[in-house]
Amino acid sequence: MAYLLCRFLAFALAAGFVLGHQHSARASLQNVLSHPMRTVNNVLPSVREHWMRQANAAMAELVSPCPFGAFASVIVNHTASTSGELVCIGANAVRSTGNPIMHGEIAAIQNCTAIFTDPHGPYNYTASQAQAAFADLSLYTNAESCPMCASAIRWAGFREYIYGSSIEGLIAQGWNQIRVSSVEIFQESFDLPNAARLIGGVLTEETDPLFAWQYNADFPCPTGCARVSGSCSPVEK
Repeated sequence: MAYLLCRFLAFALAAGFVLGHQHSARASLQNVLSHPMRTVNNVLPSVREHWMRQANAAMAELVSPCPFGAFASVIVNHTASTSGELVCIGANAVRSTGNPIMHGEIAAIQNCTAIFTDPHGPYNYTASQAQAAFADLSLYTNAESCPMCASAIRWAGFREYIYGSSIEGLIAQGWNQIRVSSVEIFQESFDLPNAARLIGGVLTEETDPLFAWQYNADFPCPTGCARVSGSCSPVEK
């Protein structure tokens, strides 16, 4: 009996060590969110802010200066030049298409795939080449991705994912959100083959106001828009 008890205790201690090691490895992944004012992969914070502004501009270009769901993304290649080269853009198209998963990030990924595989386009990639190309790309989105889109970003294999307003900030403004952060998605996706950098809170002084008027009638409309029947609408020029 004493022998069996000793064996059991030894097994329990060993199991505890393994679990503790796994917990330690998991904990080491908790600091995966880079500060917006850090230079990451040789890309300056000012360059990050430029591309976040382009994400905001994509929303105005593809939809309007004040769509209700003001979520938009740009996909950029920083490997050819740290200043970045635009590959494609996308904006939330749920209301216009009726497709409930057509968030800005999904739209941008689909647009990039179409550009990569267009036989008359600048790339003319095969399907496998198009899939591999995402490993060199950075996705900028003006609000933190929902868990569906954050997971899509990880499955696509992006080199970097950069967001503006946070899920916590959106919730504070009245937005309904699935309360799973991008940090959590990154923590739970370390088995995937492509590593990625996560940078949050970029240019929030310009992204936050885009999501503040929808549930606050006293908040001013974005530039180029005015209140009409309680909502913000583009002003006719």
